[in-house]
Amino acid sequence: MTIRIYNTLSGKREPLEPIEPGHIKLYVCGITSYDYCHIGHARSALAFDMIVRYFKYHNYKVTYVRNFTDIDDKIIARAAEQNCSPQELANRFIDEFYLDMDRLGIDRPDIEPRATDHIPEMTALISELIDKGMAYQAGDDVYYKVDSFPEYGKLSGRNLEDMRAGARISVNEQKKNPMDFVLWKGSKPGEPTWESPWGPGRPGWHIECSAMSRKYLGETFDIHGGGKDLIFPHHENEIAQSEGANGKPFVTTWIHHGFVTIRDEKMSKSLGNFLTIRDILDNYHPEILRFFVFSTHYRNPLDFSETAMQDAAAGLLRLYKCIASVDSLDISTGDTESVSVISDKDRGRIDDLEKRFRQAMDNDFNTAQAQGIFFDTVKIINRIIKSLPVSPLTLDIAFLKDGGATLKKLGDIMGILRQNAKLFLDSRQKEMLTEIDIDETAINALVAERIQCRAEKNWARSDEIRDQLLEKNIELKDGPEGTEWTVKGG
Repeated sequence: MTIRIYNTLSGKREPLEPIEPGHIKLYVCGITSYDYCHIGHARSALAFDMIVRYFKYHNYKVTYVRNFTDIDDKIIARAAEQNCSPQELANRFIDEFYLDMDRLGIDRPDIEPRATDHIPEMTALISELIDKGMAYQAGDDVYYKVDSFPEYGKLSGRNLEDMRAGARISVNEQKKNPMDFVLWKGSKPGEPTWESPWGPGRPGWHIECSAMSRKYLGETFDIHGGGKDLIFPHHENEIAQSEGANGKPFVTTWIHHGFVTIRDEKMSKSLGNFLTIRDILDNYHPEILRFFVFSTHYRNPLDFSETAMQDAAAGLLRLYKCIASVDSLDISTGDTESVSVISDKDRGRIDDLEKRFRQAMDNDFNTAQAQGIFFDTVKIINRIIKSLPVSPLTLDIAFLKDGGATLKKLGDIMGILRQNAKLFLDSRQKEMLTEIDIDETAINALVAERIQCRAEKNWARSDEIRDQLLEKNIELKDGPEGTEWTVKGG
């Protein structure tokens, strides 16, 4: 089955057909480095990390470029507040960005260009646009002439005349058209500047990505990505600049992920609901955040809440518990003469795990559906394990272990199930113990007392201990190998 991707430009799902067979060229807009990264940045980085991993799973060669905007009005303003240079500020927050990405287990892109390292490429592109009559100098600035590009608005679906009618020109505005956008900004006192044919200054935001993507991926490449907030004006302006200069289609497929809200409200520092990645990772394992992000299709809105994160934690633990159960099966205890307890239907469902996963992911990277397929498989595996005799068929054990290995391989595409299952569960158990009003020594003492009560047939005290522990969120499970306890929800 061919991978089909929703293309913002066409408004429909289209089959992936790389320009160069077997090689996908991808450009994603990265951060403006002036502050710590928030959960919206995490969603973007995770979404494209997953997409790249899935392409590689399909044996595509991928050239992945993600830029840093390291000069910008926000960077200059924040640097002034902190009494440092814009370069120092940008470098510091790029370093902080890497700390967050590494904690999330996100693979580095192949190329990570910084805007300030590509000023010559930007001035060359601006010169081409001026030579073609698509840009003009006004004072110390240079603007793109939107009227010169008839297809302006084709990505966002906006009509230039409607946009012009709603625009307002400030008193000192030098633009010929209110929708014209800046390519080069003349220098201002105290700001970083670079030399250019139009005098000292710095590049506008939009020209950065057009110049860097052309340098590393060519005039036309396969996929450009980012958040929906970048569709207009950033990506619309990139198209106008790049296609205007090159005279060729800029990008084949545009991928945009949905917004992140906090308890159904837009994330905002003024509302007090602004969450950085490190805020979240101080309370949740990175794989829980990954599981949460991928429980919703990448194009849909994603609402962050404590309840949603707890649900994600419970779901991830369910997968790990199944893998731990499979890992604990000892193939050396198997019997080659036993009768299989796995029905043809269950065997077929587990055999089809990878096929069903690919069907979901080939349909515009439907990770939410893929997670549902994981849970369906886990339900079947757990049921089979419960039905295994004391000496199960060796081939049944081998089959279950293969199923567990496949779960882990496919989970890795979302960056989950990468830990040793037993160690992950033990760690989670210890974390949850710190949140309840009873320590491990007291729990074990009560469990030992209960075992003694059961041996003496003191059922009343046995039930009393069970209820006492349950009030402390400790659940007991009696089995042939004794009594196990777990923290409720863990």
